[in-house]
Amino acid sequence: MKPETLSPLQASQLIEEGAVLVDIRDRTDYLREHISQAISLPLTEITTGKTVEGSGEQPVIFHCQAGMRTSNNADELMKAVSSGKVFLMSGGINAWKGAALPTVEDKKQPLPVIRQVHITAGILILLGVIAGYAVDSRLFLLSGFVGAGLVFSGVSGFCGMATLLQRMPWNRAAK
Repeated sequence: MKPETLSPLQASQLIEEGAVLVDIRDRTDYLREHISQAISLPLTEITTGKTVEGSGEQPVIFHCQAGMRTSNNADELMKAVSSGKVFLMSGGINAWKGAALPTVEDKKQPLPVIRQVHITAGILILLGVIAGYAVDSRLFLLSGFVGAGLVFSGVSGFCGMATLLQRMPWNRAAK
């Protein structure tokens, strides 16, 4: 049985009545921007057995960035709650902001790594194309290499560029 889905406005009402809101995005995404009432419990921790603490009989509402992670992992999320009703917030934090509900934002925190991957890959592909036309046609291979890396990442689930970017000094969480 799948949990019931709530709109952001319905979720906001339940939160005011004492429901527990759980953000299942990565901790770095949570630190950059989150809903003020939300607690951070990344999906990676939930899938390894961590549970929502302190909810008692209160309803628990899970959310992610756009709603896909919560929907795709509904069974795991339900196991993370010992008692009380479980809900999924449709559209995630994106829909919450779309409903003009407030978030807490800390721009000192690094951009989410996936956005850094998109920016880096886009720059490298663009540079490969420009350099291929302006300097030497062999430089088109840079764009092909980055494109092949993106395909490999999508097929395998491993992104070498994301792994490298996570280790960069700017991705250490600001205090």
